[in-house]
Amino acid sequence: MAYGAIISLGAQPPAAVTSSSTKFLRSHVATPSPTFRKHILISTPREFRRPSATVFSDAVVQDAGATALVVSGAYALVSIFDNLTRRSIIEQNLSRKLVHILSGLLFLASWPIFSTSTGARYFASLVPSINCLRLVIHGLSLASDEGLVKSVTREGKPEELLKGPLYYVLVLIFCAIVFWRESPVGMISLAMMCGGDGIADIMGRRFGSLKIPYNQQKSLAGSLSMFLFGFLVSVGMLYYYTVLGFIQLDWMWTIERVAFVSFVATFVESLPTTGSVDDNISVPLASMLTAILVFGY
Repeated sequence: MAYGAIISLGAQPPAAVTSSSTKFLRSHVATPSPTFRKHILISTPREFRRPSATVFSDAVVQDAGATALVVSGAYALVSIFDNLTRRSIIEQNLSRKLVHILSGLLFLASWPIFSTSTGARYFASLVPSINCLRLVIHGLSLASDEGLVKSVTREGKPEELLKGPLYYVLVLIFCAIVFWRESPVGMISLAMMCGGDGIADIMGRRFGSLKIPYNQQKSLAGSLSMFLFGFLVSVGMLYYYTVLGFIQLDWMWTIERVAFVSFVATFVESLPTTGSVDDNISVPLASMLTAILVFGY
């Protein structure tokens, strides 16, 4: 009888076995509550969570530290060339142009040390903003700094600080806030203003015997140097930011357009407008407009 019962149970159809198994599991295994399932779906390991306040504070600390570092570097740069000029190791005009070239390019090269926060560009712009305030104070003769005046002016007059040097730092501020690390436009504009125009003056003074026909104050050597070095410095900066992953470029396409921007900026710099428009306005403005036209952003 018992053996027969076992045989009879084993002969149940598959559907009956499945139904019995399902009933058994339902009666003996607890079903997770909706709350439990919801917890499993949205739960994130504690170590992977970073409160937004912590991320914000980390970015502020990083940007504040980067700002302090760059400000210190800018002050040290001017002080070094001031001392070199005082000791008559280099002449004043060469010192002024080297400060012109290096301060802007080093500022541009420093942008990657700032955080990825939206406020990083404003921290970076504090560096030229501090210099802007310094130029205004000394340009208005509210305070005196002979070293500063000799390092960045042509004739050693405080009021000159309110012209070319002031326009220069305003362009740095504008490019940092408006273009920042996402656009090649600001990088090329600063490269042309600092590297291109700065080298043009140095080379023009030393090898500028052959003048441009339509502007006897500009030399062929200066203009060729501006085009060449402006182009090379621009490409170098773009490559620098490409390697760091901030921008992506098609290089053949990019080189052609950088060459065109360099040509336009060089032509604008060669025009006889020095008495009415400062090169620190005309060169970066021409570079920006042309770069926006050819790059589109």
